[in-house]
Amino acid sequence: MIDDVAIIIPAYSEGSVIRENLEGVCAAFKHVVCVNDGSPDNTREEAEKTRAVVINHTLNLGQGAAIQTGIEYALTLPVEYFCTFDADGQHSLEDVSAMLDTIKHERVDIVIGSRFKGRVENISPLKKRILKCAVWFSNATSGLKLTDAHNGLRVFNRHVAETIDLQETGYQHASEFTEKIAKNAYTYVEVPNTIVYTDYSRAKGQSMLNAVNIGIDTLIGKLVK
Repeated sequence: MIDDVAIIIPAYSEGSVIRENLEGVCAAFKHVVCVNDGSPDNTREEAEKTRAVVINHTLNLGQGAAIQTGIEYALTLPVEYFCTFDADGQHSLEDVSAMLDTIKHERVDIVIGSRFKGRVENISPLKKRILKCAVWFSNATSGLKLTDAHNGLRVFNRHVAETIDLQETGYQHASEFTEKIAKNAYTYVEVPNTIVYTDYSRAKGQSMLNAVNIGIDTLIGKLVK
């Protein structure tokens, strides 16, 4: 069992899948932190049936806030690495292990998964085009050169965990994350990963409108600075 990384899993209304997904992660990793972000369903009860540490937001604050809460708790654990991992089962534990090997051997601050360097299954042509546009926009505003700007699978070291300090509470945190890589001069590398969009994850995923809103919010933030 891998014991030098904390797996941080934000969850909102994932009651039908969260127990199975957490049990799979807990079987491979010692430190698993699930942040139940004010879910109105039985996410909390199902998550607490596993050995994961479950932190509960009283209100739904957003994915960014849930990840920041998870990072702050994980910093109290005896780990050197931190991983953000989606609750809906679209990420692969094999990819996490490969990313841990990469961060240790290449000695970078953060390893970012890229579905466009790897494989993405069951993605609609429209969503793929919008994600590609998001990559272009993120690179233009952040100065980074990424192939996948909003991938939720990331592995980073304690220095990043201590200094990232996410302020965007919702999905916009993904854009903030890339901007802070540039601003804080974190060293980074992208590695291929696989994302599988099931019927469940497609139904749960953020809408195309949300993706557009992220871009608009990012642009407005640039203009007012």
